[in-house]
Amino acid sequence: MFAREPIPGRAKTRLIPRLGAFQAARLHARLAARAMRTATEAACGPVELHFAAKQRGADLGERMYHALCGALRRHRAAILIGTDCPALRPADLRRAARLLAGGCDAVLTPAEDGGYVLIGARRVSPRIFAGIEWGGSEVCAATAARLDSLAYRWRALRSLWDVDRPEDLERLRALRFSSAPLPRARRSRDSRARWGG
Repeated sequence: MFAREPIPGRAKTRLIPRLGAFQAARLHARLAARAMRTATEAACGPVELHFAAKQRGADLGERMYHALCGALRRHRAAILIGTDCPALRPADLRRAARLLAGGCDAVLTPAEDGGYVLIGARRVSPRIFAGIEWGGSEVCAATAARLDSLAYRWRALRSLWDVDRPEDLERLRALRFSSAPLPRARRSRDSRARWGG
């Protein structure tokens, strides 16, 4: 799971004009807690939290590539999610894991705004992520085109919405959104949640 540190003024910056810096950071922390619960409840394998300060790479694409490479050195498949999609469910992660175990090279969960909220892979190439305008409305389409050009067997899962813009806050209010804290992470080798990068 990729996450920014919930620092006022640095987290959910597009929502600061509507919420203020402190409340935007608080919302980000709540979204991160929900995403961590979703990942651990899916029980697809070990869960790692990669804070932005620990991620390697010049842009989001490089950071995702390095994270997936690291995970694939230890596991047969890896799934990467962010913190912005409260609609993501454990069943979505389990479906992605089943598709990867069944022979897909990659899976994507498109976001309604043109990005994606989940990418999973059994193998990864830097070409999947290179030269993409991150944050734009063509991110998922460009990534899909890269997967096709590499002759990857891949599947798109159901489209979901994420919380990036002020108008997304209305949808968020319609959810029963928990403010439970982040789960405690164990430090053991076979723990289900690990903090770090």
